[in-house]
Amino acid sequence: MTEAATATQPQQKGILMSDSALAHVLELRAKHGKDLCLRVGVRGGGCSGMSYTMDFEDPSNIQPSDEVYDYEGFKVVSDPKSMLYIYGLMLDYSDALIGGGFKFTNPNAAQTCGCGTSFST
Repeated sequence: MTEAATATQPQQKGILMSDSALAHVLELRAKHGKDLCLRVGVRGGGCSGMSYTMDFEDPSNIQPSDEVYDYEGFKVVSDPKSMLYIYGLMLDYSDALIGGGFKFTNPNAAQTCGCGTSFST
């Protein structure tokens, strides 16, 4: 493969975001009035054993070991341990009155809970 062909290949992303999720996250970030990144991860707990975490943080907190995905200048960050469980995660957003909010679709989850924020592998 030539350098030119390599340069035109899209970046492989371990955390995918729908257009609606990205638009909503950018809207929420604008309310903070700061240049923040989004950290996505997992922690033990929840109905099914593991829960998703998602919060804004200052880009200066990004660690060298973190996975960083760029969405048109907006960074989505995750620690390597979380990536073992969420690689390929699709983050979506719906503004529906019932069932609206962020939705996590995780190809690594063997079971998910009805709450939509908990899973097991």
